[in-house]
Amino acid sequence: MTHRQILQAMSGLMAGMFVAILAGTVVANALPRIIADLEASQSSYTWVITAELLAMTATVPLWGKLSDLFNQKLLLQLSLSLFIVGSLLAGFSQEVGLLIFSRVVQGIGAGGLTALAQVVMAAIIPPRRLGKYAGIFGAVFAVGTVAGPLIGGVLVDTSWLGWRWCFFIGVPFALLAIVLLQRTLKLPTVRREVKIDFLGAFLIVAGVSALLIWVTLAGTEFDWISWQTAALAGGGVVLLIAAVVVEARVPEPVIPLGIFRNRTVTLTTVASLLVGVAMFGGTVFLSQYFQISLGKSPTVAGLMSLPMILGLLVSSTVAGQIITRTGRWKVYLVAGSIIMTVGLGLLATIDVDTHFGLLSAYMAIMGVGVGMLMQNLVLAAQNDVPATELGAATSVLSFFRSMGGTIGTSVLGAILANRVATEMTRSLTEAGIPAGADEAGGGGVPDMATLPEPMREIVERAYGMATAELFLVATPVAALAVIAVLFIKEKPLKDTSGMERLTAESADSAGAAAARAGVG
Repeated sequence: MTHRQILQAMSGLMAGMFVAILAGTVVANALPRIIADLEASQSSYTWVITAELLAMTATVPLWGKLSDLFNQKLLLQLSLSLFIVGSLLAGFSQEVGLLIFSRVVQGIGAGGLTALAQVVMAAIIPPRRLGKYAGIFGAVFAVGTVAGPLIGGVLVDTSWLGWRWCFFIGVPFALLAIVLLQRTLKLPTVRREVKIDFLGAFLIVAGVSALLIWVTLAGTEFDWISWQTAALAGGGVVLLIAAVVVEARVPEPVIPLGIFRNRTVTLTTVASLLVGVAMFGGTVFLSQYFQISLGKSPTVAGLMSLPMILGLLVSSTVAGQIITRTGRWKVYLVAGSIIMTVGLGLLATIDVDTHFGLLSAYMAIMGVGVGMLMQNLVLAAQNDVPATELGAATSVLSFFRSMGGTIGTSVLGAILANRVATEMTRSLTEAGIPAGADEAGGGGVPDMATLPEPMREIVERAYGMATAELFLVATPVAALAVIAVLFIKEKPLKDTSGMERLTAESADSAGAAAARAGVG
């Protein structure tokens, strides 16, 4: 395919990815208004966020496997259609139960988009040329991440639109993506006898969901050491052990266990998990730091994250161009993981008085590291697996990165809440105010506008110190990703696309079968 044909084919993929990213970020600033309008509880607030993430993470491996068995363009359009249905249900919701269900439907669709977009890219673009186009995807990721909270804030504050349009706004983008995919993406239809491993798929989804629900709710809804923890964690582990047994025996497993015999896939999977924990787990709380410690509005808080996103955008684009030109990729994985670790370490030094210029530099450094690392981990894995396993390898990396993000967000969130409560109790005692005289340390997020000046200063300082501690915890996790990346062996990037490799592998397989028949 020519450069122009690839860009045309990618237009629908980029629109779809933008929709998936927007769904996860646009609702952030709108949630307080949504929960108030629907007269829902604080636990419902949590579930509106986590329902989509759980559904997306748990279904990524299944979408990846389906992409190895069925027409990928059709699957992409199906995932976009599910996203549209979920968005419309969410926008018209009159009670929180339907809203949470609609977020599950959105998450299933977003899981398909997350897994399939990268699979399709690998199918039509040779690894040797993929870096350049992966950089473009990095730019779309950056724009969607920045635009989501800003769009959500504007929609909520606009009286004649309101929070429902946070869900409706993704529908035209999804419809556009379906049309663009139909017109520009030309993929062969896979026609072969398949047996879908429904039992394995159920066990994987159920086991992962149990573990993710545990790490999401532990420390807030129930204690880390409790019967709920034993039920969810123990049940999740048993289900996943059963899934491994099933996957080892069926002819068409959802996640081929043999794929982990590939050293590159195993190491990039470990690195993706660690990157998810460190990056998502740390940065998700930056917006709260901007609003509570620095006293900024939601819209301004969204703008303040621009240095990190710009660093990600520039580094992913530039690194992708250089990789395509030189064919060398490991140096960018190593450099990216080191720079990300340094950025997290620098962010561990922030407090309520940190100058925004210095904070911007720290965020930009971390963004540069993530931009060099995240997309190129997928490139390394896709380059080192047979074409028949492209979907499985890609979805495994996406799955572990998402799961790492969920685990990191939950665990670091628990650390944040505990640190804030401890710091505020100490500060209140020193100020001669009885502990418990305020509601800020009681698990909710304080309304800074209603707090008196002395109390506001205490809360600002507590959240500043707690946020720095999160990055201090995330830094050694990122350092482990450096070690994993160092052991990845650099292999030359292939010059043939996934479709071309699949054709060649099929021909070799047929030739080998004919030779065996001849010998027989």
